[in-house]
Amino acid sequence: MFSPGFDIKADIENMKFVYGESTFGPDVERRHLDDIRKSLKDPNADGPEILYAIAMDVGKHTDYEDLLKQDLLYGTVMFSKGQIGNEPVRSQGHVHAVSGSCGMSTPEVYEIWSGEAIIYMQEYDQDDPGRCFAVRAKEGDVVIVPPNWAHCTINGSVDKPMVFGAWCVRDYGFEYEGVRAHGGLAYFPIVEDGEIQWTKNELYPVDRSLNILSAREYTEFGIKKGIPIYEQYEHNKELFKFVTQPQVAEKLWKNYTP
Repeated sequence: MFSPGFDIKADIENMKFVYGESTFGPDVERRHLDDIRKSLKDPNADGPEILYAIAMDVGKHTDYEDLLKQDLLYGTVMFSKGQIGNEPVRSQGHVHAVSGSCGMSTPEVYEIWSGEAIIYMQEYDQDDPGRCFAVRAKEGDVVIVPPNWAHCTINGSVDKPMVFGAWCVRDYGFEYEGVRAHGGLAYFPIVEDGEIQWTKNELYPVDRSLNILSAREYTEFGIKKGIPIYEQYEHNKELFKFVTQPQVAEKLWKNYTP
């Protein structure tokens, strides 16, 4: 597993995280299949009972006061392997709600620790979803979801679990209304012969093409490849200011491509 830069281990068998002495973190919250049915192509599909386990607010004890001061939060998530009907294990789609601490919807910075992930994102949760992207990411890759975009996280492999960490704002919240009104996001991931393909959600009347990308480097945000994003925060405590105050990167969000 890619080293996240602090002492934490993923207990895949028991779907939980184990924290070292230098690390703080909560008990996991588990998300079940019934929690996401409204965003599936087949809401009645069978699959793993527990889809993923999430621990919000983890890190080093020595950084805790600074993280509070900055309204910055690190979370980590473990996805089960398997399928939900003919879809891979995934989260439901949502938009990041407007944060009370900054008055804006906020971005999220993913880092894949093990397995493969697909971060699906679209500009809007309305009839016209705007530009649509599916970003494939492997161990050590980083993917940034910008403010206001609807998105979901998908296990990119049906045979292996997937684990990732992410920077987000501390007073995070989610909006589901637009996505649920359309029965999900604009494209559904479908497993065919062990590979993930895509099919359009016909409840979006405006037809938009899907752009399939590989994870890239985000040099414009000052992020370095191959160094854990938590470690990069430790070296430069202001590096992820754009997460909690997205207005500082306003020019980068315009015409953004993940």
